[in-house]
Amino acid sequence: MGSRCCVYPHTVCTLTRHRIDGKYRQMILRAAFVAMTALFVEAGPPDQPTYTFLRNATEAPAVSYYDYIVVGGGTAGCPLAATLSRNYSVLVLERGGSPYGNPNITNMAAFGEALSDMSPSSPSQRFISEDGVINARARVLGGGTCLNAGFYTRASQDYVRDVGWDGKLVNESYQWVERKVAFEPTVREWQAAVRDGLVEAGVHPYNGFTYDHVGGTKVGGTIFDESGSRHTAADLLQYADPTRITVLLYAMVHEILFRISGEPRPVAHGVMFKDSAGVEHRALLGPGGGEVIVSAGAIGSPQLLMLSGVGPSEQLRALNISVVVDQPLVGQGMSDNPMNAIFVPSPSPVEVSLIQVVGITQFGTYIEAASGENFAGHGDYGMFSPKIGQLSTLPPKQRTPEAIAKAVEDMKVLDPAAFRGGFILEKIMGPVSSGYMVLRSRDPDENPSVTFNYFGDPVDLRRCVEGISIIERVIESRPFTNFTYDHFSMQQLLNMTLNAPINLLPKHRNSSVSLEQYCRDSVMTIWHYHGGCQVGRVVDADYRVVGVDGVRVVDGSTFNSSPGTNPQATVMMLGRYMGVRILNQRLAMEADGELSKISS
Repeated sequence: MGSRCCVYPHTVCTLTRHRIDGKYRQMILRAAFVAMTALFVEAGPPDQPTYTFLRNATEAPAVSYYDYIVVGGGTAGCPLAATLSRNYSVLVLERGGSPYGNPNITNMAAFGEALSDMSPSSPSQRFISEDGVINARARVLGGGTCLNAGFYTRASQDYVRDVGWDGKLVNESYQWVERKVAFEPTVREWQAAVRDGLVEAGVHPYNGFTYDHVGGTKVGGTIFDESGSRHTAADLLQYADPTRITVLLYAMVHEILFRISGEPRPVAHGVMFKDSAGVEHRALLGPGGGEVIVSAGAIGSPQLLMLSGVGPSEQLRALNISVVVDQPLVGQGMSDNPMNAIFVPSPSPVEVSLIQVVGITQFGTYIEAASGENFAGHGDYGMFSPKIGQLSTLPPKQRTPEAIAKAVEDMKVLDPAAFRGGFILEKIMGPVSSGYMVLRSRDPDENPSVTFNYFGDPVDLRRCVEGISIIERVIESRPFTNFTYDHFSMQQLLNMTLNAPINLLPKHRNSSVSLEQYCRDSVMTIWHYHGGCQVGRVVDADYRVVGVDGVRVVDGSTFNSSPGTNPQATVMMLGRYMGVRILNQRLAMEADGELSKISS
C-alpha cells in the first residue's frame, strides 16, 4: 500500500495505485491515445481556447476532494462549473473527450459526421427508442452543442414565468452565454425564401433577427461563426477560474456515494468513477456544504440516479441495486419533440445552410429549414441523412441497421442533382405525449430502454398535421418560386420524402397518404428529448433531488416541456443561472455562519 496523504481542497490524495495486468493492455493503449489528445487540447491551436485544467481521467489520483463535483461536462455542466469555480473548487467529470481539434465537430461543412461515427471514441452515442426512432446522446465536452444544427434562440417569457425563474437573472445569464457562443447568421437565398414564404403563408409578423422567442417569423441566432466554425458550451469554460477547476475527460461516473447511517436522510458525499483504463477513482466532497451536481443529460442523469439507488425500488432491486430512496418518478416524463420534414428538390443550386429561420405559429408548431447541394458535399442529407438514423423512408420500427446500410448504398448511385434542394421541417411544441425510461443493466455506458410515445396524445398529431399544411403553403408561395418544380404536387413531394433517399428523382409511386399517417410514418428526432428528473417530481424548485441531501440535477432532464423552438440556449442559460443561485445561497449561508460566531 502507498502512503496515505490528503490535501484539501484541490491538491488531492493517492491512497494506492493498483498494478494493471495484461488484460487491460488494450485499455491502456486507448488511454495513451486520449491522453495525447488532451495534451493537444491544452496547447491548442491559436484560435481555440487554451485550458490548463483539462486532464485525462487516467491522471486522476485514487481519491480527491472538491467543493463541488459536476457529473457531465455538457451543455449545462460547462457553464455551471465555470460559474462555481469563481469561488470554490470544482471537479467536472466528462465521460467523453474534447471537441477541440476535431473537424467533424468544429466545421459546419462536416455536420452529421460526428453523429454518424459509431466508433467507441465517437462524440455521439447512438440509441434507438422503443418507438423505433434512431437517436443520439452526446459523449463529449460541450455535450449536444457539439453535435446539433446550431440554432440559438431563447425560451419565451411565458415559459420563464411558468417555470418560476427570476427574469432578471435569466436575461443576464443568456447574455453571459451569448458573449461567447452566439452569432447572427448570414441569410442567403434559400433561407430568405423560407423566411418570406412563411410570412406569406400567414406566420407573421416578421420580427427580423432576434434571440427572443416571439410569435411570427424570425431569423434566430447560431453557434456557428462567420467562418462556419462551431462554438460550444465548452467555450464557456473560458469564464472559469483555472486555479479552482479540474476537468477530467473519459471519466465514467457509475455511482453517487451516500452516507446513510447517523443521518436523518441520505447525504451525498462523493462519486465513484472509472477512467479509460478501467481504474476506479473516488471524488469526495470536502467540508462546508458542497454538493454533487448531476448534469449528464436527459438520459444520463436519471440513469445515474437509478444506478446510485435513487429511483423505482422494484426496478432497482431487479438489478441488485441497493435502494437508497424509493423514487418512482425518476425516469418518468421522458419526451422528445417529434420532427417531420418534406424534401423540396430545387431546379437550381442552393446554399449549404443549417437552421437559421423559424416560423413560430399560433397553434404550437415550429417551421424551420436546412439546405444545400449534396448537403455539405458528403453525398448524404446532412441532418436528414440515414447515416445518422434520419431515415424517413420507413416507419420507425422498420429502420433496422440493414435498412440504413441499404439506404446509404443506394445514395451512392444517385445523380448529384438528386441532392439539390432542401428540407422544410415542422416540429411541435411541448410535446404533450410522454413516456419513460427503464434500466437495462448496471453498466453506466449501456443505453437504457427509452420510450417517448410519439403522437400518443392526439394534440401532438393535430399540431403535426397543421405544421405540414403550413409547409405546403410555404412551398407554394411566391418567394419560393425559384426553388420548386412546377410539375410537383404536394402529394408527390410527400411520396418523394417517404421514398427518400432511395429514389429522390421523379420515379415515384403516386399512392396517397393521409397527413396523419405521414406524420406517424416519417417521424424523426431533432434531438430535443428531455425529462426523467422533472422539477416538481424528482427535483424541487432549486433543483435539489427530493428525498436526499447534497445532490442536485441541472440540465434538460428537469424540463417538463422543451423551452422555445430549440433548447440549447436555455440549457446553457440554466447552467449559468443555477451556478449564480448556488453561489449566492452558499455565500449567504457562510455569511450567516460568521455572524452567528460573532454574536456568540
